[in-house]
Amino acid sequence: MPLDLQPTDALLIVDVQNDFCLGGALAVAGGDEVVPIVNALAARFDHVLLTQDWHPRRHISFASTHAGRQPYESIEVPYGPQTLWPDHCLQHTAGAAFHTALDVPRAELVLRKGFHQGIDSYSAFLENDHRTSTGLAGYLRERGLTRLFLAGLAYDFCVRFSAVDGTELGFECIVVEDACRAVNLPGTVEATNAAFAAVGIRRIQSSKLVEF
Repeated sequence: MPLDLQPTDALLIVDVQNDFCLGGALAVAGGDEVVPIVNALAARFDHVLLTQDWHPRRHISFASTHAGRQPYESIEVPYGPQTLWPDHCLQHTAGAAFHTALDVPRAELVLRKGFHQGIDSYSAFLENDHRTSTGLAGYLRERGLTRLFLAGLAYDFCVRFSAVDGTELGFECIVVEDACRAVNLPGTVEATNAAFAAVGIRRIQSSKLVEF
């Protein structure tokens, strides 16, 4: 039986954008596969929110910004360690657009993140300095939304940090595991699972919410 949803529930769809899907600049293996699952989930929720990675050129997270550096290396920046990525989700480009098959007509909010030149933002709640707020927590509180179901890309980065930060800010966060895919750098999936367990974040399958 599907879980009963409450008026205080919301679906948070994380970064289902062209650059994270097949053929994209930072394609996540199987990224396209989440789209039909996410669409089916979105049809069940009264409240649907999306995040959109939205980087300026020469963003601090791009390997190309740092002479002699390669994608997937880690460097130290003023707020701590930063994984370097291929240039991706550049503002106003097709790569930054939502996947063309994403069908979420009742979405209430699109929250853009990662648009500050000198700081990356994995989480939908806090940028990578863990101090700068995106404003999402305040939005949810004003709307009376207290439980979030998370889906999207990527499981071991933006979904992970969004779920952990949301939990620490007082929201109940549940990750719909088969509606996510991982970048899967060495150890990142294991670290994500451990982080979820440490703060009591449940992982469920989409079949708990929708029937295919």
